[in-house]
Amino acid sequence: MNIKSMCHRSTRDKFTRNGQSGVALLEALIAILIFSLGILTIVGIQATSIRLTGDAQLRTRASLLAERLIAQMWVHGGNIAGLKTDFQAGGAAYTAWLAEVKGNDTGLPGVVAADEEGAGSTLPTVTVGDDGQVVVTLFWKTPALSAADPARQHIVTTQIVRNN
Repeated sequence: MNIKSMCHRSTRDKFTRNGQSGVALLEALIAILIFSLGILTIVGIQATSIRLTGDAQLRTRASLLAERLIAQMWVHGGNIAGLKTDFQAGGAAYTAWLAEVKGNDTGLPGVVAADEEGAGSTLPTVTVGDDGQVVVTLFWKTPALSAADPARQHIVTTQIVRNN
């Protein structure tokens, strides 16, 4: 080997080492950034999943409460006047059912009458038509909803008739 090639080689190696210094650190930082963004995305998806699961649980409760009232109406019989008296707002069966709807364990959150501050009523409504058509509407508000957000609702419609 001659001296010229040795000088050329050492200069080239020195240049390569200096040009690459810090690249591994930069690559590690970029990898950490990408990993962190992935973790944050997973956490966001998990939070959304938890919220949607809670909403689904409340919709299921609303459905069960409405079906329970409708079952009581079927047992009561097909007398339209009796259904209107007992199961519409103010009736004895409605009042007992409303206590269930407002219950802590099996009820819906945020079921209240209209208040002084102008917040709308979230009390359930039960309408019995002259033809036996029954419409049960349940409303609820979760603590996560602001006062301006509309209440969630679940509507069940059925026909109760007596076979003679």
